[in-house]
Amino acid sequence: MSGTITVTALSDAEIKRNAGEGGPYRIRCARNNDLRFQYATSDRSRGSWYLRHQSKWQKFAEWPQIPSRVALQLLQEARERLAGGSSVAVDRFVTVGDLLRWYGDRVAKDRSLTAKRKNGVRSMIDVQLMPRIAGMRVRDVSRNSIDEQLMWPLQTGLSVSYVHSCMRVLKMAFTQAAKLDLMDESPMANMKFTDFVKTKIKPKAASLNMLDLPGLLEKLTQTFHQNKTINMIALMMLAHGTRIGETRQAQWRHVCLQQKVWVIPAANTKTRTEHVLPLTDRACELLTIYRDALGSRYSKSGPMFLQGYTDKAITEHSAFAGFRSLSGGAWSSHDLRKLARTGWVELGVDYLIGEMLLNHGMNLMAETYINTSADELKLDALTRWHERLDGFGMAALGSNTGA
Repeated sequence: MSGTITVTALSDAEIKRNAGEGGPYRIRCARNNDLRFQYATSDRSRGSWYLRHQSKWQKFAEWPQIPSRVALQLLQEARERLAGGSSVAVDRFVTVGDLLRWYGDRVAKDRSLTAKRKNGVRSMIDVQLMPRIAGMRVRDVSRNSIDEQLMWPLQTGLSVSYVHSCMRVLKMAFTQAAKLDLMDESPMANMKFTDFVKTKIKPKAASLNMLDLPGLLEKLTQTFHQNKTINMIALMMLAHGTRIGETRQAQWRHVCLQQKVWVIPAANTKTRTEHVLPLTDRACELLTIYRDALGSRYSKSGPMFLQGYTDKAITEHSAFAGFRSLSGGAWSSHDLRKLARTGWVELGVDYLIGEMLLNHGMNLMAETYINTSADELKLDALTRWHERLDGFGMAALGSNTGA
């Protein structure tokens, strides 16, 4: 490996061209005597930018995170930092676009997040954030710039809750970068959503209530054979308050009718914690009816809810489409979960037991309060709820109906 070479123009292409084994250790720029590039000792696909100040070379950025074009732009900023007695190092992210690309890649590789969450973050970054503020320099981020270029344009055409989610993704990107010392501090640390939008975010009203139960259950039982998969997913969600993602990914090995338990793996839950639900006698009967209706398509080691005529689990897209067809667009799958929660309240189910059945995250104090009787209380709550559902029409789907 040779020492230092001097080139007319220091570019990324020049750096890559000389990155092979036996290439130079440093590259100087004839046009900029105060700038040099130095390869990393152990990995020549990486390197650092140095600025000469008072005859000493000071590292101020890393490559390829900071490309040559940007490094040249940052020279003056680095000189000003040195003159002011500050650290010469500049933040890894020059523009908000640099930050969002880094954060989006990090989210995509985060195994603790669901695919739905990853897709949601990616969509917000690609569709809402990047087109509006990708070119904004990080050092120019302020309440005024965020309001003018992002928040005000967003709120003119999108729901308040979605605008809040977009801001939350942006703020999380800055927070994560600051925690990892990739920037001095987050310029959004003290910004709140109410700084930009005063309208309160109201919970979406439920499209189903207890008065709708008779008609709903009549449809689910009478059309059970026409669409066993969607109808059974709906019945399980209504009976247990589960989420559609948790329910549609159920496998027969997750259920034990003898021990009367349904275990939803942590990988399938929104909270990434295993969810254990007791099965009532009525739930076991419904599952037996559904299993028998599948006939030869039932597989002890396979998915509970199948995609068309395949042996694969029903996809998210097909499940949502099935619910739109079932409801005619009048209600969503999540409304079944809300309806179950409403029913538990009317039955006087303890608040914490209700939260446990919904698999909501709880703080340490709440978890400490819960004792070993929780399983019995959950079973009692579900038993009373299923009796109520039978009274409203679910009893029509029984083992004596020939289903």
